[in-house]
Amino acid sequence: MSKAKRIFDLIMYVNTKRNFTAQDVAYEFNISVRTAHRYLMEISELGVPIYTEQGRNGGYRTLENRVLPPITFDENEATAIFFAFQSLKYYKSLPFDTNIDSASRKLYASLPEDAKKKISRLESLICLWNPKRNIASPFLKDIVEASIQNNILIIEYLSKSKNKKREVKPIGTYAYDGLWYMPALDLEKNKVLLFRVDRILSLEISKRTYEFPMNLIDWFDSYTVKTPVRLYVELTREGIRQCQSKPWLEPHIIITDDENAYIDTIIDRSEIDFVSNYFVQLGTCAKVIEPQEIVDNIKRQAYNLINHYI
Repeated sequence: MSKAKRIFDLIMYVNTKRNFTAQDVAYEFNISVRTAHRYLMEISELGVPIYTEQGRNGGYRTLENRVLPPITFDENEATAIFFAFQSLKYYKSLPFDTNIDSASRKLYASLPEDAKKKISRLESLICLWNPKRNIASPFLKDIVEASIQNNILIIEYLSKSKNKKREVKPIGTYAYDGLWYMPALDLEKNKVLLFRVDRILSLEISKRTYEFPMNLIDWFDSYTVKTPVRLYVELTREGIRQCQSKPWLEPHIIITDDENAYIDTIIDRSEIDFVSNYFVQLGTCAKVIEPQEIVDNIKRQAYNLINHYI
């Protein structure tokens, strides 16, 4: 085996380990311990982040932010990854320590000139856009870590009426419409609630743990109507267009002609305020017929708005 091939294989080997000794390397590659030390010094000089630990249980350790071994992508794969990176630049906060621009530049620099020209052209034609928010979500990494380790979080949350301390077990976090959300089990209410991460004012990771048999995918699939309420709404042409952009409404739109449609579905009673707030924004483009609670909510909000401007 050539030395170059052995060095490459050693980099691959080191990147799969956290701790190892020169004896481990010597055994793995059938070389002397002295040669193993020399090769390890060479890959360290090449930029592989390893360091030595002294003592009885010493040896070599890789840094957490270690360099990954080279991976070969074809042009289409590299282009797809580049635009996936680009979609993340719209988020002010991310749940991992990385610089998206730096990662994009590294990928772009590794491409041949013709591929660079193609991507530069596509950048003006394709955009995986999200609303760019200037609201920071500084606790994303803590939430992900607590979700992995099953730690309980003690958070102070900005609620509609007042700030409140809560003990929660996070299920995970996801991004939607430029914002980050955290579904979590509220231990006091014994109920899964949805929190907007940028509204978390303070966060403490407790040493206590809680095993909760639900992950993020389970939560997405877990929606059930406990107290069914019929929702019937008449829509104008613009109302159709607006509601078709909402995933929770789009499947339930029944088109009657080019100008009119209606929604006839079942919602949970706990969603009445949320649905009321949505349809009041549509003004005369939608008319809620049922339930009466939503009709009354919209009337009350309209009345309050008129009085506000008198």
